[in-house]
Amino acid sequence: MNRLLGLTLSLLSTTLLALAADPPKVGDPAPDVPLTATQISSLKKGADTVSLKDLKGKVVVLFYYPKADTPGCTKESCGFRDLKKEFDALGVVVIGFSSDKLEAQTKFTEKYNLTTPLFADPDKKLMTALGVKTRSTWVIDKEGKIAKIYDKVNPEKHPAEVLEFVKTLSK
Repeated sequence: MNRLLGLTLSLLSTTLLALAADPPKVGDPAPDVPLTATQISSLKKGADTVSLKDLKGKVVVLFYYPKADTPGCTKESCGFRDLKKEFDALGVVVIGFSSDKLEAQTKFTEKYNLTTPLFADPDKKLMTALGVKTRSTWVIDKEGKIAKIYDKVNPEKHPAEVLEFVKTLSK
C-alpha cells in the first residue's frame, strides 16, 4: 500500500512539474517527444514513431491545429500542402499536429490529399511540452532549437508567412 501511494505521489508530482514548466522560448531546444505520424516514412524510414530530435540537421515547421477536418485547420493544412514545393526547395520539413488519434489524422490526410506528415498527439505530450493553448507554429532550426514561435495565426495567410520566414534561415 505504501509503495503504491509513493508511486502515485511521484507520478503526480512529475505531472504537476511538467504542467507548471514554462513553455520553450526562442533559442531553447525543441522538445523530444516521440509520436506516431501519417506519412511517417517520409520523416524516418522504418520507424513507428518520430520526434523532432530525429530531424536535427533540417529546418522544421511544426504547426498545431485544434482538430482535424475543421474549417480553419483544413485551410491551414491545405495552405501548407499548396506550398510544399517551395518548402521542399528550401529543404524545410513541414509537420502538422493535433490531439487527434492517428486514424483521424489519416482520414484528414486522405480527404484533402495532404502532403505534410501529421503527428498524432492524443495524450497531449507534445502539446504539454510546447505549452500549446491555441493554434500556433514553431520553426525549429537545423541545430534543433526554436527559431520562431507564432502564437497568433491566421489559417489562410499563415503558410505563406512562415515560408517567408524560413527563407531567411536558408540564406
